[in-house]
Amino acid sequence: MFNEVEFTQVKDNVVDLLKNRWGLVTAGNSDSFNMMTVSWGAVGELWGKDMATVYIRPQRYTEEFMNTNDYFTLSFFKPEDKKKIHGVCGSKSGRDIDKAKECGITPCFDEKAPYFKEAQIVLVCRKAAKSRFRPEEFTDTSIINECYPENDFHFIYYGVIEKVLISD
Repeated sequence: MFNEVEFTQVKDNVVDLLKNRWGLVTAGNSDSFNMMTVSWGAVGELWGKDMATVYIRPQRYTEEFMNTNDYFTLSFFKPEDKKKIHGVCGSKSGRDIDKAKECGITPCFDEKAPYFKEAQIVLVCRKAAKSRFRPEEFTDTSIINECYPENDFHFIYYGVIEKVLISD
């Protein structure tokens, strides 16, 4: 069971959620959806709104869903669930398997994008903008060699946080 709260009422350290506990970014609907591990991201205020940004490589299956849907969710789980969930969602493709079934999480479809019953915190985000890293924009070019040896620069999705759900 989830309770809706204001984003400013989230007591968890959001940096810790993204950097250390990771989460799942999910887009799609009850007919077809996909999720993937997300640890590169940010939350804060942009354009006078509570915002979340996520970074997705062009070859990821989830990018197709992010590109064609207006909403996405960020779901964060208990620390002890990280290995089980992210071992599947961070290394296997939804093109090949049912990742939710494989890692034992239950999709919920009562919001504008899927999320998971087992999550502790869910951010429901409306896509506001999409951009992409470009090699000529890097001032620290060592990042290109370290993170983009295949030149598969991330898309950046900016989402207005419209709803925050906290499990009770």
